[in-house]
Amino acid sequence: MDKAEVKIGEWFEKGFNLYKENLGTLILASLIALILSAVTIGILAGPMLAGMILITLRLFDKTEPKPQIGNVFKGFDYFLNALLFVVVWGVAVLVASFILALIPCLGQLASLCVVYVVQAFLMFVLFLIVDKRMEFWPASMESFNLVKTNFWPFLGLSVVASIIGSIGAIACGIGMAVTAPIQVCILTVAYRDVFSESVKPAAAPEPPTTDSDADKNTNTEKPE
Repeated sequence: MDKAEVKIGEWFEKGFNLYKENLGTLILASLIALILSAVTIGILAGPMLAGMILITLRLFDKTEPKPQIGNVFKGFDYFLNALLFVVVWGVAVLVASFILALIPCLGQLASLCVVYVVQAFLMFVLFLIVDKRMEFWPASMESFNLVKTNFWPFLGLSVVASIIGSIGAIACGIGMAVTAPIQVCILTVAYRDVFSESVKPAAAPEPPTTDSDADKNTNTEKPE
């Protein structure tokens, strides 16, 4: 796989613009997603995030009709793969972090580094599940293989976007509904850019040639 170009400044600018242009829809949809994720102890976190991604992708693509707040529930269309994404990788990171945290002095720092590294490698998994309807594992490998081509810039993108998205947690978690969509918007722009070649719509097939068309072509041929 060719080295992916990381355009942090451009992606952040376009991501913030996407957020500002659709502020009301994104905040309310995010609030619904956060509430349902919390009351189900994280079980619906994957599907709800998939619903948010579906909304931001359609907003970025300017799909008509324009997505509404209720479209967040369409994340249930990807329930199994979104759930597997959260459960499998969540448990893996939790176990790794717990083991590393047992190391004196540097354990907690190493644990934090693991979280950010895994988050960077998997930043596009749910986008691939939603946009390409890929299964959980192939989507994970696709995201991993793409990010590793230019890991450090992608890690920087992931860390900064994550910090921005988490700022709202300071306000008793409620502010997450305001800041979390910013992170999703930034990653939406990045996803569309780095996967642009593979998500282009297929060219429309040429109409089949009819007998009348064949006759016209025959009649218009000039004699030698």
